[in-house]
Amino acid sequence: MRVEEAVDAYLAHLERERGASPRTVRSYGADLRSLLAHCDAAGIDDVASLDLEVLRDWLYAASEQGLAKSTLARRSSTVRGLGAWLDREGVAIGASRLRTPKRDAHLPRVLSRGAIDGIVARLEDDAETGDPIARRDLAIVELLYASALRVSELVGLDVDDVDLERLTVRVLGKGAKERVVPFGVPALDAVHDWIRMGRPALATGRESRALLLGVRGGRMGQRAVHALVARLLEDVPGSGPAGPHALRHTAATHLLDGGADLRAVQELLGHASLGTTQIYTHVSLERLTESYRTAHPRA
Repeated sequence: MRVEEAVDAYLAHLERERGASPRTVRSYGADLRSLLAHCDAAGIDDVASLDLEVLRDWLYAASEQGLAKSTLARRSSTVRGLGAWLDREGVAIGASRLRTPKRDAHLPRVLSRGAIDGIVARLEDDAETGDPIARRDLAIVELLYASALRVSELVGLDVDDVDLERLTVRVLGKGAKERVVPFGVPALDAVHDWIRMGRPALATGRESRALLLGVRGGRMGQRAVHALVARLLEDVPGSGPAGPHALRHTAATHLLDGGADLRAVQELLGHASLGTTQIYTHVSLERLTESYRTAHPRA
């Protein structure tokens, strides 16, 4: 079997039998076209000549081009998937032994408590004018920070998912896993005010269940929330992406700073692995070290 034929058959398998989305198929296809180009340059046409050494050379060449480790890791995963499919077809290329490069460890952006207070104060002033959009924006920021929600989880909320008596919200997270997370009184006030006073002004009947509505009455999208938070963080000092995830990172870090148990934070965030949550312990330690060096006379 020719390498190009194997790649085409594997992509068709992903789409037809595995139900992969068009976006996923395009992503896998882009990675595998890079492999095809490498094989063509090396004079490799048949799958029988495609082995672990060729795959390692391909990844090495990509790293020499300056590709990020996250991209190399994705390419490695893509080829291991191809290798597993070829194994079932009776062709072994040794892809399962292809090592995934470790990702660069980037610490997430975390806002100070003063920065959060300043953002909320501005939103509260706007909401007091009675503007429904301002009421909605305040509810968005309060929920993102109070419950450390992903933006996809936030925009997927329906009104019935919010329990104003128990101060909890029912969230559908990654892998369609449902969890219930708490929020505080400030978020309760903002959400209650939005539902009672702001949401009816935007509701058109197009999306009767959605908690958050856009200006035309439909369910608010992720891009709109990202644009809102990015605008709010424009003048806030700090490095890293200035989107909704910054509020999630901030909430997790502030919880650990306040003495919350790591596993409790893991459950709140909906992380499958505790290792994913541990990044926030590094952030807390960095903040502690910075405070120590600033405040201690013998630092």
